[in-house]
Amino acid sequence: MTTGSSTPRQAYNDVLRLMKEHHEWFNRSIPLIASENIPSPAVREAIMSDFGNRYAEGWPGERVYAGCIYIDQVELICNDLARRVFRSEFADCRATSGVVANLAIYAAFSNPGDWMMAASIPSGGHISHGKKEHAGTAGLVHGLNIEHYPFTKEEMTIDVDATKKKIEDMAREGRAPRMGMFGGSLFLFPHPVKELAGFMHDHGMYVNYDGAHVAGLIAGGEFQDPLREGADSMTMSSHKTLWGPQGGIIVSYEKHAEAIKKGIFPGNTSSHHLHHVAGKAIALAESLEFGREYARQVIKNARALAEALAGYGFGVLGEKRGYTMSHQIAVDVTKFGDGGTIEKELEKAGIILNRQLLPGDIKAGRHYMHPGGVRIGVPEITRLGMKESEMKEVADFIKRVVVDRQDTARVARDVADFRRQFQKVQYAFDNAVGAYEYISLVGGNNR
Repeated sequence: MTTGSSTPRQAYNDVLRLMKEHHEWFNRSIPLIASENIPSPAVREAIMSDFGNRYAEGWPGERVYAGCIYIDQVELICNDLARRVFRSEFADCRATSGVVANLAIYAAFSNPGDWMMAASIPSGGHISHGKKEHAGTAGLVHGLNIEHYPFTKEEMTIDVDATKKKIEDMAREGRAPRMGMFGGSLFLFPHPVKELAGFMHDHGMYVNYDGAHVAGLIAGGEFQDPLREGADSMTMSSHKTLWGPQGGIIVSYEKHAEAIKKGIFPGNTSSHHLHHVAGKAIALAESLEFGREYARQVIKNARALAEALAGYGFGVLGEKRGYTMSHQIAVDVTKFGDGGTIEKELEKAGIILNRQLLPGDIKAGRHYMHPGGVRIGVPEITRLGMKESEMKEVADFIKRVVVDRQDTARVARDVADFRRQFQKVQYAFDNAVGAYEYISLVGGNNR
């Protein structure tokens, strides 16, 4: 481990070495983080480009800086592709993250002190929808007050009738919500946008759908269609089931365009990571070409993995509805330990997933570091070319660590051998470079 006493040359070499070691580790591991994916070589090329060294404050054609001739053209292509992928009238691809996209919507359509409906964290909500006392972005940064949707654990989604009653009760109490936020971080089944959006509009609410996790599935026509179901806008990350670089995108209607544009700049960004805009454009083009096939396979893989894990005795949530309709699986692991401990044991075996708060965990006295569950996602292993038969093998590796308590070093060797079959990015125009192949631009150093 590098310490503060290292020389500049040592620190330089250590950083380069550690990045390379990270690539080598992921090349022999099974990546199951639901919020991650592997970009194509073309996206990697975009984010290495000189675009990342430039500034382009404002909208294409209205920049604060010169030198944007090619940057403007790329950004216009990106916005056009986003409109086509999500069938929207307006798209803004400048958000530097999904959180920044949400902040832009808060800034455009609410004021500090307003109330917003959102899912709680144990019910799948994201921290960017959270209360100030939980350091949630909506409360801490924008000053929104948050009320949580009633949630049914059996259905693993928002309770429609109870939500309508809660909105009416809040209005009578002088706390009428200004905004309804759908979407979340643990997201197994579509949210009831169609069932609630009209009701919310009748009560003066703006409706946003946070599609950070499921944007790639929506792009592929395999989850739900928020804009057609009544949402006013959809915010998203560009790097989960949508396989671009890290960043954010907003799609909406033309009537909301100016408010959203101001919410992004100057509201929440200065320059907006132009190399990532180029990467988003490439990822959106790939989505138009390959997204439907990919989205279908993601959902097939998630269900196959869920069924295999359930067959090994794991408490996979959502059984009544077929476990999942997305890229995610939620597993109650309390029979075998806690989510935090199991996460660490699996990581030693080269199986990378994350612990997860589940509905009921807080009441049971559990907390985020040692919750009752783990969350598993299949976007990345699907893009590596794995299909249903491989999901059974992945489930077996997990069982060997969690149930059989086999030596993690032994399992790690078998995981690395399994991964040798899956070294290239699929669903892309070009995959000449290995998925985790380290590309060095520095020659002749002594690292």
